[in-house]
Amino acid sequence: MLRWQIAIQEYRGNMNIVYKDGKIHKNADRLSRWPLSNDIYNTSYVPEEASPQIPIEGINCDGFTHYWCTLLPALELAYKTSIHVSINQNPAILEKGWNLKLPQDSLRQDLVDINPTDSSFKEMLDKAIKHAISLMEDSFSYAQDQWDKSHATPDYKVGDLVLVSTTHLDNIKGFKKLKDSFAVPFVIKALHGENAIEVELSDELSNKHPTFPVSLVKPYKSSDAETFPMRNKAPHHILPIEFSGTRKITRVLKERNFRTKKVREYLVRYSAQLVKMNY
Repeated sequence: MLRWQIAIQEYRGNMNIVYKDGKIHKNADRLSRWPLSNDIYNTSYVPEEASPQIPIEGINCDGFTHYWCTLLPALELAYKTSIHVSINQNPAILEKGWNLKLPQDSLRQDLVDINPTDSSFKEMLDKAIKHAISLMEDSFSYAQDQWDKSHATPDYKVGDLVLVSTTHLDNIKGFKKLKDSFAVPFVIKALHGENAIEVELSDELSNKHPTFPVSLVKPYKSSDAETFPMRNKAPHHILPIEFSGTRKITRVLKERNFRTKKVREYLVRYSAQLVKMNY
């Protein structure tokens, strides 16, 4: 642990190794003062042959493995961040595109001596957060502009007739493929802001909630006789009134099983019928 603390203290001195003709520059003398014996440093570096998977070569400790495990992170960091004379860049920039740091999870402002790597990491983190916030604000403003271009506030009033979409009305009788896109016009009962209205539903749709968003509603336009004089209205068929009194079954015409064997249907004839039925 003592050797690691010494290594960190030496690294905090902003050590920069400059390679020149395969020899160590004067600025790398601090490495030689580390408490090691018979250590050999190979500082030859070729950018084309460099690989992040290959560790530092040429470092032989004095037989104790804890020296290697203790000094390897510091030596690797010094090797990656040292500047090459011929290209004026370090291996970290060439291989990864960014300099290696010693980041901390949090930066304590009450410390007397702050690690330079901690302050640089905090500065980099603040810049990244500001950049992300600016990108989010630009995205929100663009979405708002697109919404304002395509969105128009409806001018519905209480008492107007509107058509309600049948997309979510699953209790309408008949085949689904033959169902109309919009139901019959309903009267607006109340307005809930600019994006929702409440209508008076018919008895068939009484179990549905009467409030709908304006995206599922469109205004009803009645047929104008002056504008369309040749348009014919659809005839209204009056269904026969069924007999509501008590009737007596005179004959069972047909019977069948309905869906399951537990339910059985009968086609019968009553004694009193207003409409003649042909079977």
